[in-house]
Amino acid sequence: MDFFQLIDGAEILACAGNAGIHGLDYDSRRIQPGFCFVAMRGGTTDGNKYIDTAIQAGAVAVVTDSATEPPRKDIAWAVAAHGRRALAKLSANFYKKPAEKLAITGVTGTNGKTTTTYLIESLLRQSGRKTAMVGTVEYHIAGRVMPAPHTTPESLELNRVFHEAVSHGVTEAVMEVSSHALAQERVYGVPYDVAVFTNLTRDHLDFHGTMENYFRAKACLFRGCGTEPPRVAIINRDDSWSEQLVKLAHKHCDKVFTYGLASGDFHAEKLEMTSTGTRFEMVTPERRIAVFSPLLGKVNVYNLLAASAAAMERGIHADRISEAITHVTRAPGRFERVNAGQPFSVIVDYAHTDDALRNVTSLAREFVQQAGGGRVITLFGCGGDRDKTKRPLMGKAAGEGSDLVILTSDNPRSEEPKAILNDVLPGLAETGAQFLVEPDRKKAIGMAVANARLGDIVILAGKGHEKTQTTREGVHPFDDVKVALQALHEAGYGTPQLHGSHTG
Repeated sequence: MDFFQLIDGAEILACAGNAGIHGLDYDSRRIQPGFCFVAMRGGTTDGNKYIDTAIQAGAVAVVTDSATEPPRKDIAWAVAAHGRRALAKLSANFYKKPAEKLAITGVTGTNGKTTTTYLIESLLRQSGRKTAMVGTVEYHIAGRVMPAPHTTPESLELNRVFHEAVSHGVTEAVMEVSSHALAQERVYGVPYDVAVFTNLTRDHLDFHGTMENYFRAKACLFRGCGTEPPRVAIINRDDSWSEQLVKLAHKHCDKVFTYGLASGDFHAEKLEMTSTGTRFEMVTPERRIAVFSPLLGKVNVYNLLAASAAAMERGIHADRISEAITHVTRAPGRFERVNAGQPFSVIVDYAHTDDALRNVTSLAREFVQQAGGGRVITLFGCGGDRDKTKRPLMGKAAGEGSDLVILTSDNPRSEEPKAILNDVLPGLAETGAQFLVEPDRKKAIGMAVANARLGDIVILAGKGHEKTQTTREGVHPFDDVKVALQALHEAGYGTPQLHGSHTG
């Protein structure tokens, strides 16, 4: 491919020169001989500072979003109106527009994205489709599993994943679409066939500033991200932002469906929840579907409704959905049980917002009541360098839903852990719940295990699938599941095993 072919269709303000292109990147440290370097301004740095470094590494072409950068001698050069949009177009061109060869379903929302994405992919795969998935926890390509560096990657990595998927015969892709990715146009040029909205609760205001801005970022998925809008919109009507989003979707999408617990185009009737799973009749625009899922709690009814609606709109028959749901794939770190033979339950869950904490503690309360009574013990923390206003709200949610709260660190990043905990305490103290404070998360998990009695349930919330903890000193290995197993072993419990009952 030559430089002119690479920049075809991009918003180029000026260009000069040509060269054969063997690859491209926006990180000068990854440039190889024959590459094009995309120099663009980001949130924390300006790639234009590294143009000469990239050329020294072998770049033969540069696309820059700075009109003041002078062209370099013997280097193919183009000035783009928008750096990230240019990266998206160049990436699509280099990988032969793979997104256009896939039917892509995008899932956005504050909570439930990961589980809903897993469910949709599982329903499609079990119905005979060849699938790919891009999510918070991991990526899937035709059955192969890879760790996920970002919830939604930059367009270069995304097109690379799509290209590999197409080369393996994949026809369906399902992806989580974060508000950051939408606001930063990392998914610019990706054509979505189906778009799903789970909910919108307080989160990421350190980035978006206001809930209105947060909503506008999510809504981009339903207007089209540099492409035609999605053909189908699927929206949780029980969410307070749904009315606005339904109106917007009706303006842009060919078909709009709602789902909800008791009403909506897709909803549940005859709902029964037990310690082994959830049973209900799913009402759809076409027919009723008998559903049994090993997933627990009302939050997973929402996830199952959203996933089933998406699968049906991708052409999966209702009977196949009913059968597939019984074998549905779980998401790691979502209500994941840790069992070493102890007489109480230990659950690892990713809940890291006040709404998610309410959901998981509510499910835990149902769990212990069905088992004859017991206490809910919730361990959680709040991330550093993130929205501080949600900290007391999380404290209040944990206190209202728990008998004992253990307040500890999550990923404190550059902040002092005790300062973060002090921000949480007013909301927690307001509830009158019993609580303990231990900034060291490993010690805190040991404390939770030591306090648990017969019939209790211990929720280790906030980190879920994460395998590291980020502090002022850097990134360190830390896995809630492994730490809990170690704590249980030290408490005298037997051979550890992992079991999978899960929530969104």
